[in-house]
Amino acid sequence: MMSRIHDRQPCPNGGIEKAFTQLRELLAERASRGESERAIHGRDESWHPPLLPDAVVFPQNTEEVSAIARICHAHRIPMIPFGAGSSVEGALIPTHGGVVVDMTQMDQLLAVHPGNFDCVVQPGLHRRALNDLIKDTGLFFSVDPGADATIGGMTSTRASGTNTVRYGTMADMVRGLEVVLADGRIIRTGSRARKSAAGYDLTHLFIGSEGTLGIVTEITLRLYPRPEHVVSATCQFPSVDDAVNCAVAIMQSGVDIARVELLDEVMIDAVNQYSKLNMPTTPHLFFEFHGTEPQTQYTTDMVRELSGDFGGQGFQCAVKAEERNKLWQARHDCAYACMAYERPKRLMTTDVCVPLDNLSACIAEARRDARQADITAPVLGHVGDGNFHMVLMINPENADEVQRAEEVNHRLVSRAISCGGTCTGEHGVGLGKRAYLREEHGPALDVMTDIKAALDPFGLMNPGKVLPD
Repeated sequence: MMSRIHDRQPCPNGGIEKAFTQLRELLAERASRGESERAIHGRDESWHPPLLPDAVVFPQNTEEVSAIARICHAHRIPMIPFGAGSSVEGALIPTHGGVVVDMTQMDQLLAVHPGNFDCVVQPGLHRRALNDLIKDTGLFFSVDPGADATIGGMTSTRASGTNTVRYGTMADMVRGLEVVLADGRIIRTGSRARKSAAGYDLTHLFIGSEGTLGIVTEITLRLYPRPEHVVSATCQFPSVDDAVNCAVAIMQSGVDIARVELLDEVMIDAVNQYSKLNMPTTPHLFFEFHGTEPQTQYTTDMVRELSGDFGGQGFQCAVKAEERNKLWQARHDCAYACMAYERPKRLMTTDVCVPLDNLSACIAEARRDARQADITAPVLGHVGDGNFHMVLMINPENADEVQRAEEVNHRLVSRAISCGGTCTGEHGVGLGKRAYLREEHGPALDVMTDIKAALDPFGLMNPGKVLPD
């Protein structure tokens, strides 16, 4: 086995001051040590306590990122890539101080190739802005995690979302990357070709690495044709078990759906209050169907019939864009609905993904655990691919409540892993899931540590994340 990552020692001889002087010479006002700027970049959307970085920098091109990395590498200063700040697992919190590299000024669409169904973007471009920029091509970028995340952040966490059932995750969308390594080297991985058998698949090594192996500065993305006809639908069910079993049956039937989302009765109540809706306070499935009009009509009829077999009632369709957008905006606002539901509590968001034949039991047991722990815990999930979230509402200052919630989360994650699932389906590891990687991966975790040591021997790239200490 290769040597492990070097323990990071405090920067000798005022390393951060020397490094910051060089960063200011490079970037001028785009390098800051102001307290407010550091505070903004010391937290994310998770419940984990914020921590201040030593400095924040705003590069505008790959060459500047490379120069920043060389400076930080020379002075042994940690580097934390930052996008929209929407992580919910503490992936952006600078646990070892250092320099936050804010990528939001690298937000350009560099090229679009409609004939090859791809585009090239900088990491700071937001997903909604990308779709606005390419709408005249008849193509769209399909990954839809809810938050208006940056493409770089979505790449670093291997994001997915509501469209995964039909189109796949970021791992399926990224064809190639440009990456700056810890020592400032610039490499390119992959290509615009649809497939390759040339060497190691370095592209997928960096996807999901959460900035611990390098800083992504350019992404080549796969695009899809915009569907000719879109239909959204909702259906209410007597119980969560009925709704989940219906979703599994739909997947097993081979019906071609783009989205199928579960919201339990607690989540529906939160969404009603936040989004000013009046849906019955029972578990719901949200659906969406893409294709030609005859195709979507057939799919709608099949799903309506299958829903009825599981006690589904009130099946309603939305075809007009404004109606569909309102429905899915309510779904995407679930996190904010939960924040408003029991103010000022924070969200401890679980994120397991399990085989479909274990989904119903895992959700039922998790809900039981939350009730016994007296924790309010709305449930939502991308149940078409076995991924669900239980949102544990906690006061981070209440140690007893945090402990009870962590115990619920621990049982949930261990249950998911034991049945062949994973501790995180899309949110990433960050700080919140590091403790479970050994249980999930076994000796393969040692190989990950060796890869980290080879690419970042001083442990400067987003230290304290993904790999256990």
